[in-house]
This record gives sequence, structure tokens and C-alpha cells, in this order.
Amino acid sequence: MTDMLSVSRRDLLKRRQKLRRHRQMKILTGVWRILATSSIAGGMFWIILGPVWVITTPGQILMRSGNQLLPQKTVQRLLQFSYPQSLWRIKPAAIAQSLERQPIIAQAIVNRRLFPPGLNIEIQERLPVAMIQLSLKANATNCVSNSQVSSKKVTSPAIPCSQSPKGDDINLIDASGNLIPWEKYTAFNPQGKLPALKVLGSPEQYRPYWVPVYQAIQDNSLNVMEIDFRDPTNVIFKTELGTVHLGIPVVQLDQKIQRLREMGNLKAKFKSGEIVYIDLQSPDYPLVQLHQ
Repeated sequence: MTDMLSVSRRDLLKRRQKLRRHRQMKILTGVWRILATSSIAGGMFWIILGPVWVITTPGQILMRSGNQLLPQKTVQRLLQFSYPQSLWRIKPAAIAQSLERQPIIAQAIVNRRLFPPGLNIEIQERLPVAMIQLSLKANATNCVSNSQVSSKKVTSPAIPCSQSPKGDDINLIDASGNLIPWEKYTAFNPQGKLPALKVLGSPEQYRPYWVPVYQAIQDNSLNVMEIDFRDPTNVIFKTELGTVHLGIPVVQLDQKIQRLREMGNLKAKFKSGEIVYIDLQSPDYPLVQLHQ
């Protein structure tokens, strides 16, 4: 009986020692896990905020327009970026919004680049489709006004009143009617091809009509060299046929454009300069004024 009690006590003691060692190992394991996690987190924090993940030069920012990589000078001019900046403190959405406020940029997408650290920026340019001459002075010797033409009193080809434009008087416009300052476009894209189409008039004069008029010209593949919006009651096209009077452009615009397209065969019937003007203010009854 005494021997059995002695064995039981030894077993209990061993069991208690085993449980104590197990608890100690569990505590040590937990401490090591905490230390390891803290070390990893601290290391990651140091790496993120360390000098490796900092933008220090413009060369770390790559900006593309389509397949074209833009020069660093252009990037600096568009971004107004200060250096150095932590890659992780930069807000790509804020940079994209800042770029899209530029009149020459329609859309911008900004992403962080980890290896090597920097930014990747994709932009979509606004493409000018016409030049706008803002400041115009009539030259009474070489031109006639819209009112003179509409009164049918002219005896020579109707030439819109205009002067040779100055750089300060010219802007550009895209197909959606967004104004693109001349100096902004030429600074951003000095080798860019300028549009051949000229628009006469102020933004207040052309803005209500620009999008439908330009879209109609494009849809019908018309060769229009100039659009004069200065008189909102009589918008004038300068075409290969000669001067064309549309009247108020939003009234029967599709019919007027279609009629002008149908009259393309006039080139074969009349010599160059023989047509004074074409009046399409009433598209069902077009008028072709010839030299007497």
C-alpha cells in the first residue's frame, strides 16, 4: 500500500513538472512570436519610409501619351512637383485630377511603381481640330460683311472680313468644344500638327453651335476650310465650292449639310471663283449666286 502511494506521488510530481515546462515553452514561443512580428513590422516600416522609396529626381516619373514618352522638361512643367517626396505619401488620384485640370489633357492615370521606385503616368491629350481667331477687325477694302452678303448686293465673291491673325489672338478647340490655349499646346507639343480648319468668332458666339456643326461636317466628309460664327443668325462656311450661308445653324442643320453635300457636282459645272456664294438658309430652295 505504501509503495502504491509513493508511485502515485512521483507520477503527480512528474506530471506537474511536465505541465510547467509546457507552459514555459508556450510563454517563450509567444514572446518569440511577438518579437519576430515586431521586428518584421519595424523592418517593413523602415523599408517603406526609408530612402529607397523616395522620389528625388524627375527621371523617376515616366509620363506617356499613347506610345510616346514625354521629355522630362514637359513632365516638370505639367506636374509642378517638389522633391524629395515619399512614394507612399503621394496621392495618385490627386495628381491625376491636377493633370486633368490642364486644358491640353483630357484624361490622366497615375500609378506608383515599386521597382524602380517612381510613378507611371498615362495621359490622353486633347486633340485640336480647329484654330479659333478671337480678335478680328474688318478690312473694308478686301472683304464684305455678313449683312452685305445676305442682302444680295455684292457683285464679287464674298470674303469674310478678317486680318492676318496674331499669336495672342489664336486659340485651338477640340471636337467637344474644349478651348486649348495656343501657347499651352505649342509648349506641350512643339512638333504637333496644327489643324487646317479656322473658326471665326468669340466663345459666346460659337459655343452653342460648335459640337453639332463640327459633327455634321465630319459625318458628311465635307471639305470646310473656315466657319464664321460672328453672326449667329447666319453662320458661313468657306468651302471648295465657295462661301456658303447656312443661316441659323441649329435650324434644319442636317438638311442643309446634306444639301451642301449633294451640290458637290457644282465644281464640274462652274469655274473656280465663278460662284459668288451659295445660300442654304432654306435648304429646300437653295440659291447659287453667280457673277453677272
